Amino acid sequence: MLKRVTVPGLFPPPVYSHASVVEAGTRLAFLAGSVPLDVQGRIVGVGDPVRQAEQVIVNLGEQLRAVGSDFAHVLSTDVYVVSGEPEVLSAVWDVVKASGLSAGPHSSTLLGVACLGYPGQLVEITATAAVPEEGEAGEGL
Repeated sequence: MLKRVTVPGLFPPPVYSHASVVEAGTRLAFLAGSVPLDVQGRIVGVGDPVRQAEQVIVNLGEQLRAVGSDFAHVLSTDVYVVSGEPEVLSAVWDVVKASGLSAGPHSSTLLGVACLGYPGQLVEITATAAVPEEGEAGEGL
């Protein structure tokens, strides 16, 4: 159904693949950015990018379940962090690694940005996932 590719002629990525290939006929889910809001719409972890990343992962898991997928079927993510500091980006990436998203490994881009959509928001993750046939979901959630 899906193949993750690490290109031999490129520097080996630490915990992600260079590309993911999905064969025709596979259902895909293109998820809107997962944000660090609780169910009441309040920012979780004000001023704390690691806590916000943890909430973003929880919310991403909910999005995936809603479409019949899970972390094991995530093909690609873009991780946005309001920071220009490599240590902050690395700390957020550590949350992504610990989440099971990188178990694939999936293709990912980590970006430091100037701002995100909600006041106080420091982290957002967009994702594309395969939606497995009934009974094929992984254990990634």
